[in-house]
Amino acid sequence: MQNPAREFVLTLSCQDAKGIVYAVSGLLYQAGCNILDSQQYGDVQSADGTGLFFMRVHFSAPEHLADEAALDKLFAQVRGEFGMVARFHALAVKPRLLLLVSKHGHCLNDLLFRWQSGSLPVDIPAVVSNHPDFASLCEGYGVPFHHLPLATGSSLDIKREQESRIEALVDEHRVDLVVLARYMQILSPAFCQFLSGRAINIHHSFLPSFKGARPYDQAHARGVKLIGATAHYVTADLDEGPIIEQDVERVDHSLAPADFTAVGRDVECVVLARAVKWHSEHRVLRNGHKTVVFK
Repeated sequence: MQNPAREFVLTLSCQDAKGIVYAVSGLLYQAGCNILDSQQYGDVQSADGTGLFFMRVHFSAPEHLADEAALDKLFAQVRGEFGMVARFHALAVKPRLLLLVSKHGHCLNDLLFRWQSGSLPVDIPAVVSNHPDFASLCEGYGVPFHHLPLATGSSLDIKREQESRIEALVDEHRVDLVVLARYMQILSPAFCQFLSGRAINIHHSFLPSFKGARPYDQAHARGVKLIGATAHYVTADLDEGPIIEQDVERVDHSLAPADFTAVGRDVECVVLARAVKWHSEHRVLRNGHKTVVFK
């Protein structure tokens, strides 16, 4: 029987070359590790290919190696030989999430329920909002709620002050991932840099066709037949970060604008939950402006 305290995931990327899989699996075998699952992908060098090789290995380690530092030391020679960016993740340690939300709580409630029911392998030490609306919801789940208001038209200095308070919470709670669960604020470049590689956003997939308020009403007026959502990493380029997951649902003329909104919110919940889960299970690797997702 496997001991969860001894299970790890190794994620790595490097320039593609012969012998990478052999070197990694051989080293783990010789060290007494048991490989439980292994996936790899080579992005062939082309006009839009990076020529990088990606690998995710889920394995159990013997007692004397059941530590990230010990595994790092073991892996030093192979890492150097292939010029790898590699990291070991202890599965006994759950990633810590900070959720940000504004006035639409469907994604927040969905993530909190998945966390409470055990289907999302994370810890959620806090929720932050620029509105007070979901304080009672968070109280019901036993999660601390922080109301950090922002008035409409707040100056850049005031917005940075509010973002600095969020940054302090990230540091205080040792947060691994920030999730924008329909947080309707444009983040400053400085905040995006602070969160680089550790923040996920969700938005409807009409962008850039239907910007601004009530996008589902705009979609209904145009007779849209597919409603979708996109989860992506946060960058300073608004809604253009590397995509992690997308999905769609079909709609038709018989549905009212409110029905479009309901369908869209369901898709947003599912897509965001998948992206957060895959990131938390160390299945998502950055590949330039794209991602590799090992499912």
